[in-house]
Amino acid sequence: MQRFGYLLEESMFENKRVVVTGGAGALGQSVASYFVERGARVAVLDYSDELLDAAFPQKDANNLYLSCDLTDRESSAGAVNLVIEGFGGIDILCNIAGGFMMGDDVHETSDATWDFLFNLNTRSILNMASAVVPDMQRGGGGKIVNIAARAATSGAAKMGVYTASKAAVMRLTESMALELREQNINVNCILPGTIDTQRNRDDMPGADHSKWVPTANLAKVIGFLSSDDAIAVYGAGVPVDGLS
Repeated sequence: MQRFGYLLEESMFENKRVVVTGGAGALGQSVASYFVERGARVAVLDYSDELLDAAFPQKDANNLYLSCDLTDRESSAGAVNLVIEGFGGIDILCNIAGGFMMGDDVHETSDATWDFLFNLNTRSILNMASAVVPDMQRGGGGKIVNIAARAATSGAAKMGVYTASKAAVMRLTESMALELREQNINVNCILPGTIDTQRNRDDMPGADHSKWVPTANLAKVIGFLSSDDAIAVYGAGVPVDGLS
């Protein structure tokens, strides 16, 4: 029985067609690997071919590796069209791309800081949704998982623009969930705490890394929200705070 359960887990996304944005990053790689290991075909999107080549030096012929500017609507739509042509459609969209930076006081925030964080964290989701949702509607359903942040649940000094951009992700998720649930499209997001990546460890060498969230654990939560087991979950923001 245990062996059967293992096989079922390995094939739970068999033939599903998955798009992972920010796929060359630490979390993106873990999410892409999660789906590939469970039988899905994955389209990995990131900003440049150089990033994709560095993250995936050996390409899987069943998958796609596409560069595009997620902050540009036409570039995003072009990449999505290539995925639809290659896979025949899209079942799951994981909006992993995003970024963090400390900022100034709100009253001293520059247009450049505002535009950078809102474009990367929020506009990228809007651009991908505009390209992917119509295909899901034609196909009769789908799953969308966005990445917000636990920090988005309240303001923080020197982080006003970041928390605002991630709070916008939460509100977009809730709105999309209400708009699309009757069309069999589940839209949810996760709220990670500090993610355990090498870059975060380098940036915060004195922190207690033992409580941070491993990317593999986040991938499992994203996988659940992308699965048939989450069919009744709409508009949720799932905290993934770290290890106990």
